[in-house]
Amino acid sequence: MASDPSTGDTPRGFAFALAAYGMWGFLPLYMKTLAHIPTLEVLAHRVLWSVPVALAILVWLGRTNDLMRALRNPRMLGMAAVTALLVSFNWGVYVYAIQSGQAMEAALGYYINPLFSIFLGRVLLGERLDALQWGAVALATLAVAVLTVETGRLPVVALALTLSWGIYAYFKRSLPIGPNQGFALEVILLGPFALAGVVWLAADGQAMFWNGPLRDDLLLMGCGVVTAVPLMVYANAAKGLRLSTIGIMQYIAPTMIFLTAVFLFGEPFGSARAVAFPMIWAALVLYTVALIRKARAAR
Repeated sequence: MASDPSTGDTPRGFAFALAAYGMWGFLPLYMKTLAHIPTLEVLAHRVLWSVPVALAILVWLGRTNDLMRALRNPRMLGMAAVTALLVSFNWGVYVYAIQSGQAMEAALGYYINPLFSIFLGRVLLGERLDALQWGAVALATLAVAVLTVETGRLPVVALALTLSWGIYAYFKRSLPIGPNQGFALEVILLGPFALAGVVWLAADGQAMFWNGPLRDDLLLMGCGVVTAVPLMVYANAAKGLRLSTIGIMQYIAPTMIFLTAVFLFGEPFGSARAVAFPMIWAALVLYTVALIRKARAAR
């Protein structure tokens, strides 16, 4: 029996989380194989093929009634439209980052994300931050400043990923539907736009789908699986893990992305990053210590 995440971890929850973060960690390798296909076409197929995968999983879980009720609720549709817009923007930036040789910036964005989330909690929800949490936020901010000064530009990709995912998570909390049903609702709302994009590209003669090798077609269709499955696996992981455990395990994916960027993609690790990344890692240590302290105090 799965335990409450606030009281204990379960082997099932840990296995689900490890699988989800592992799949996200390997995702750059998949997206890199699509680097020769325009970002918008990859994004469109990522949305389009997620619809049947998400619906199939809901049928398997027996949760289609929740989805049907949500589709008849104008307020829920409006809320889901906001989260759908945010998550599609996040997916598009991520695909662009990998395709354009900026996987390290993607890793940076997802490293910063939990720190941005606690900052959002302070600003929007009035949550009190302790000294360790303020120190973590300050270190992350300073790391971004170092990158900006040393490279002469803001780490736009990293910040776009951080902001879009952090705000998405904030609004997702208010969506009164289960995570699996919520994801299905989001991709259903995005589906017509994705389909229109694919049709427009085909009519304009720019589409790679059905106009290239079979391998590309299969990879584009597989985008639905690599997008939907990790999110839905993670939703089940969250039911069987404490928040502190999830908070620590979320570093797995950006660490794998970082290692992939350096050792497989050969992206440069210059002096600015050599200063900024250790600062981010130190901030995450402070964040983790604060998280564990709060979890112990709650118990």
